[in-house]
Amino acid sequence: MLSAKFGIEIEFTGITRQRAAEVAAEVLGGTRNGERVTAPDRRVWKFVSDGSIRVESRRGRQAQAVELVSPILTYREDIDTLQKLIRALREAGGRANSSCGIHIHLNGANHDVRSIRNFINIIAARNDLFYKALQIEPDRMRYCKKMDAMLVGKMNQRKPRTLEQVRKIWYEGYAGNQSNHYHQSRYHFLNLHSFFNGHGTVELRGFNSTLHAGKIRAYIVLALALNHQALTQKSARPAKCQMENEKFAMRVYLNRIGFIGEEFANCREHLYMHLAGNAAWRYREPAPRRTTPSPVRT
Repeated sequence: MLSAKFGIEIEFTGITRQRAAEVAAEVLGGTRNGERVTAPDRRVWKFVSDGSIRVESRRGRQAQAVELVSPILTYREDIDTLQKLIRALREAGGRANSSCGIHIHLNGANHDVRSIRNFINIIAARNDLFYKALQIEPDRMRYCKKMDAMLVGKMNQRKPRTLEQVRKIWYEGYAGNQSNHYHQSRYHFLNLHSFFNGHGTVELRGFNSTLHAGKIRAYIVLALALNHQALTQKSARPAKCQMENEKFAMRVYLNRIGFIGEEFANCREHLYMHLAGNAAWRYREPAPRRTTPSPVRT
């Protein structure tokens, strides 16, 4: 689950891109060239602008729209470094607001027709649960819409056998040049435009931005787990999961996809935080057992 390569884009404000690059150069031990930092392993970390970010500053500090674009990462080798950088950016004055998001790009090299259809159905089945758990800001809903029910229906009715057939269904109903980076089809929780448009990555866009290192780790692990499920599961259905007890539904699902053990306890906590219900019992916690006193012998 944790072996897949990924990249992450983290939007924030509160400081300038140059200041963010200075912080990254110090944390990574790399060399800065403007708003790019080359780490000792030759990987490049970039700080770019994004017009959707609402700029905010504190205490008169100069601020800009900042988007951290990571190089290709792997969880075991890079998560500690990434978290250290996130903490340093927050300490330097970086902050996320409701206009900021996080996008996680997953290596699409091993995906095929079956796994892409699985991914679509997995997200569709848990649209409501994910949106409640992740508390997606209203300001950002137009940039990470829920899975399109018509798209899901077409995928499952037509049962495409080639990636070209999947691609045609994905873009069906959209006008404009499909090679345009900012094509309207990309603005969904699951973005396959990046997969079909030459980048070869499956993108998950349904995360509010934060500079809380623990939350970002939870989002990355969730993305990697969803990716692994799509790749390894024989098939997936889009049927909606039960929602009468949200915490229990999320707990069962997270256990199923690999969030097991003490290592992921903190990740589970972040993903349960905004859900209602009881994680231990599906319907209600059982009442305490009544004990009947033994009859007294005379």
